[in-house]
Amino acid sequence: MRAPVNDAVLFDEASALSVGAALFHSLSDPARLAIVQHLSLGEHRVVDLTAHLGLAQSTVSAHLACLRDCGLVVSRPQGRASWFSLAHSEVLDLLSCAERLLVATGDAVALCPVYGEKRHRER
Repeated sequence: MRAPVNDAVLFDEASALSVGAALFHSLSDPARLAIVQHLSLGEHRVVDLTAHLGLAQSTVSAHLACLRDCGLVVSRPQGRASWFSLAHSEVLDLLSCAERLLVATGDAVALCPVYGEKRHRER
């Protein structure tokens, strides 16, 4: 027989899962993933990221703000520009694990009817 579960334990677990989901959501946009991957090479300004990604400056800035608000990137002012870099190298470990998991699951993620590529293109 299982011991009764304390409501506080359930709340802590739900809270932790919610925070974990927020982390994955912060990385759920292809542009944010591209920014993180590009920042793995070192510091970049918005103009550098804009040129590399082919996105509007406002779009790159909005994605950087999201990543900064989530604590994944930091900025350093230099003159009129800001230089962005990864706040924690662990995000690269997470992406590396995700790449290995994608290899292991084959086409399953891409074919997923809820989150797969076809569904993403329809939005």
